[in-house]
Amino acid sequence: MAMNTIHEQLKARRKALGLRQEDMLLKAGMARQQYQRLEAGGNPRLDTLELVAKGLKMEVMLIPQEKLQAVRNLLNSATNALTGTETPSSSDTDNPWEGLLEDES
Repeated sequence: MAMNTIHEQLKARRKALGLRQEDMLLKAGMARQQYQRLEAGGNPRLDTLELVAKGLKMEVMLIPQEKLQAVRNLLNSATNALTGTETPSSSDTDNPWEGLLEDES
């Protein structure tokens, strides 16, 4: 099941790390109430989101829409490899970064 919102991803990551909302004060310098509002659907500023991501050992990334499916396939492939489940075909795991920073000359 794919997670659709940043809020769900933050909550899932916090739980995967065995952290409580109260722990975010030490991890991200954010009070429990502030972090709780964020997980509940708050609209964080980018610097707040980066701070929380760092506390949860995550990265905030902007992915071009045309590369999004390739990135998802790559992440699914890596997850499948770690869990020992079936991996998608090689055409699904093409390099999503290929050509992203091409020299225009």
